[in-house]
Amino acid sequence: MTANPNTQALTDLGVSIWLDDLSRERLDSGSLRGLIETRNVVGVTTNPTIFENALKHGEAYEDQLRRLAAEGADAERAVAEITVDDVRAACDVFADVHAATGGVDGRVSIEVDPRLARDADATIAQARELHRAVGRDNVMIKIPATVEGIEAIAAVLAEGISVNVTLVFSLERYRAVINAFMLGLEKAHSDGYDVSTIHSVASFFVSRVDSEVDRRLELASEAGRPGTEKLRGAAAIANARLAHQIAAETFSSERWQLLSDRGAHPQRLLLASTGTKDPNLSDTIYVTELVARDVVNTMPEKTLEALADHGIVDGDSMTDTYVDSNRVLDGINAAGISYRGVVDTLEQEGLEKFETSWEGLLETVDEGLRRNAG
Repeated sequence: MTANPNTQALTDLGVSIWLDDLSRERLDSGSLRGLIETRNVVGVTTNPTIFENALKHGEAYEDQLRRLAAEGADAERAVAEITVDDVRAACDVFADVHAATGGVDGRVSIEVDPRLARDADATIAQARELHRAVGRDNVMIKIPATVEGIEAIAAVLAEGISVNVTLVFSLERYRAVINAFMLGLEKAHSDGYDVSTIHSVASFFVSRVDSEVDRRLELASEAGRPGTEKLRGAAAIANARLAHQIAAETFSSERWQLLSDRGAHPQRLLLASTGTKDPNLSDTIYVTELVARDVVNTMPEKTLEALADHGIVDGDSMTDTYVDSNRVLDGINAAGISYRGVVDTLEQEGLEKFETSWEGLLETVDEGLRRNAG
């Protein structure tokens, strides 16, 4: 099969394309392998919402639910087994990519129970268990970047476990995430781990920032504040570009150089939530406007196919944009919108959505177990 020219162009510019989706049906049908060959997909991210949707549609999980019901499994055990099995199988699909890229790509992420996001010790314990259960070198454990999660991130990395830090919205929190990453690697090195085998990405959420800022800009406009119209649809890209600036500066520091000399790989900026929610914006805007070498863009399939169909990729669109990006955030502040208020709201809503999806996943699996009992 031949790779799509638009996804190949993005790859050639140094962006790793990951798919923000996974299901048993996608695995069994060969769809995932096909996206590797035709859409340059080199990794997968998952979350509770993705697994909830996968379990609600199709019959791919019925045989496993039937067996688990016969064994008397409860919903918690069944969810753990089902999700781990899917992630392990996806890791195997990406094994060749993982080997060919020296462990940088070919990654599949699985998230700790979002209900543990405010409990560092419980998060650490479950991260260890998920890593052991999947049993593949190319798995990444997803940990939310809450205040408590920062402690867990450093501790898990220090044990040689690769981590996908998720739900990052603010530049301040992103700095804390990178610091936790370095602390984890420094501890890992001092404890005798080979830091060249430890990989990490920081999932910086994009489109949700525009959704919240634009909602507040609309209210500001209704209140008679001028100059809000030109700021709509601009905050998310500016925020992500400034995150790229932080990464560029931090991973050229003397502190990082010491780790790099020991074989460490930098934590890559992963652009998440890149599906366009506003119909007035381009459906590929959070891809084509966020191009830079050594970043990851994890896309829902709809966005990936839009890129393949009509996305225009014509060069680096992040580097050298930092001054203008700061002007955008300054303008939002001048419009009376609190950046801290926006990112705090988004973090709380993100956790609540994942918790709701996790509960929905448990309910769906419990219904499946009861349906197959006896």
